[in-house]
Amino acid sequence: MNLPLRKPMTLPEFLAWEEQQPIRYEFDGSAPFAMAGGTEAHAIIQTNLAIAVGGRLRGKPCRFIGSDLKALVADNSSRYPDGMIVCSPVQNRRTTIADPVIVFEVLSSSTASTDRIVKAREYQATPSIQRYIMLEQDRIGATIYARAGDTWTFEILSDDAILQMPEIGIELPLAELYEGLNFDIEDETSKEISQSS
Repeated sequence: MNLPLRKPMTLPEFLAWEEQQPIRYEFDGSAPFAMAGGTEAHAIIQTNLAIAVGGRLRGKPCRFIGSDLKALVADNSSRYPDGMIVCSPVQNRRTTIADPVIVFEVLSSSTASTDRIVKAREYQATPSIQRYIMLEQDRIGATIYARAGDTWTFEILSDDAILQMPEIGIELPLAELYEGLNFDIEDETSKEISQSS
């Protein structure tokens, strides 16, 4: 949902404004956008991500942060990634992260174009971000952008692939992030709905 405003906001104005709101908003550099709810598949992938990555980081200097904190990116945008890896010291009362190392987004039909284009540009313009991982929601799959100087390299993973994150020294089977989801049931339900139409 786009919130109409009389003039573009600055990032400091947005951050002060959002603190007073009952719901969360992202900020694209000029206007706030209300955060939409997700699906059960989205929630399961996000939970699996926190368990799989967070567990592997125990005892290490970096940590997994869920979608409760804002990432300040591209100098003037504020986003709530589905997950991020942060390696800077903990500040207990901090509500924004200015230096994420890895960012995760779980794609949905309503956000995929923003995640693939707009956020990819913002994350690339954020020097601390070394890897941007977009996880598919309706199949086992990921698109990964990794920093290579001033540009990104990209890789597409599916099914039995291993998700490597050398920046933090861990890797894991991509399928582990989809544990508990059954895509065959979704396919059968979709076929039944289309046949009854």
